[in-house]
Amino acid sequence: MPLNNKKLITRFYYSFATGKIKSMQDCYANDVVFKDPVFGELKGDRAKKMWEMLLNRNKDIDISVEDIFVGEDTGTAKWRAIYRFGKKKRKVTNMVTASFVLKDNKIIQHTDDFDFYTWAKQALGIKGFLFGWTKWFQNKVKKEVNLLLDGYIKNQ
Repeated sequence: MPLNNKKLITRFYYSFATGKIKSMQDCYANDVVFKDPVFGELKGDRAKKMWEMLLNRNKDIDISVEDIFVGEDTGTAKWRAIYRFGKKKRKVTNMVTASFVLKDNKIIQHTDDFDFYTWAKQALGIKGFLFGWTKWFQNKVKKEVNLLLDGYIKNQ
């Protein structure tokens, strides 16, 4: 089973790096739970659509992954994304540690962990630098990106 789990996580990141949205989404179970510092918790199709939105909005994203480790029903990976963010196209390099729960050759839980403040300084400029460390600002960003996701889903 660990070999299949490693193939699953490798496929997820290979699909991400090559912009193969459907293949990436197929790695997720229908009731997947995704969590990260920017979007918060997303479930099912909403999690799948989040990746679709990100890839469709950012064609020049550079994804690399290393240190994929798996067990019987869990996995971890360290990955890096380099991309341009927002209207000002600020360059962001995001270093992420991912953890997974796996079942029946699908990802059922995916948690990405990274430093929100480091991300906010790069992605949001002076506002991120001044306020990115505050819970108030983090919640504001989470609300804004989820509204963006709502609009993306509605327009599909």
